[in-house]
Amino acid sequence: MRKSQSQWNPIGDDEDSHLGDFIEDTTLELPLDSATSESLRSATHDVLAGLTAREAKVLRMRFGIDMNTDHTLEEVGKQFDVTRERIRQIEAKALRKLRHPSRSEVLRSFLDD
Repeated sequence: MRKSQSQWNPIGDDEDSHLGDFIEDTTLELPLDSATSESLRSATHDVLAGLTAREAKVLRMRFGIDMNTDHTLEEVGKQFDVTRERIRQIEAKALRKLRHPSRSEVLRSFLDD
């Protein structure tokens, strides 16, 4: 039977290294990933700022931007007291605006080639 090893057990002759020193912490975000996420968040906010307040709110709710979850057309419609079809129209118009080259270029750099 194998004996359990503590992450604090010394490794090597010098005993200044421990097993835990060599175990990857998968809960930490890599600095590059963190910087990219923050840049994407900032760029998304900048792009949404170019829309009307209503369009930006609809997209935030539909795609879960700055929220815990995304929302259905029905849920967003209730929030604005309009039909889900009207929300679909507002969403479509906002997405058309975001597809314009002057706006889409800001976010396009975050897509993997």
